[in-house]
Amino acid sequence: MQDNARNPDDVFGKTISKYNRAQAIADGVLVDVSALAREAGFRIPVAVTSAVWADCVAWTDADSERQAAQDESGRLWDVLWMGALAAKRARGAQRIAFELHRVPRGGRGTRPQPVVLNLHIGPGDNAEPVITILMTDEG
Repeated sequence: MQDNARNPDDVFGKTISKYNRAQAIADGVLVDVSALAREAGFRIPVAVTSAVWADCVAWTDADSERQAAQDESGRLWDVLWMGALAAKRARGAQRIAFELHRVPRGGRGTRPQPVVLNLHIGPGDNAEPVITILMTDEG
């Protein structure tokens, strides 16, 4: 009997490099937010992309003076809480879209504006379940 299993190297050639989740966190491409995520009800590791961090979480004292009094921990809590609510409503889905209202950073605006984020549940570096929250135009 012939073995039909194929080695990926046989089809595509030798792997040149691999980039894993731990490296993405170390490089700042992903931001590990697991500690606060546990408080929001998540039971597995959670990271947000640097784009989500920049758009929905990042906030400085200068932003508070210019726009609205906020801080990064509160903005991160909003992302995680809305993600947790969406995950509870959509059990079994691998990718879940959810809406968040946040004050966009920059300028002088003070009114929250909607943004849609995706919560993706997938395998981590060792095939363990992990969550990544990303912008709709990412991955």
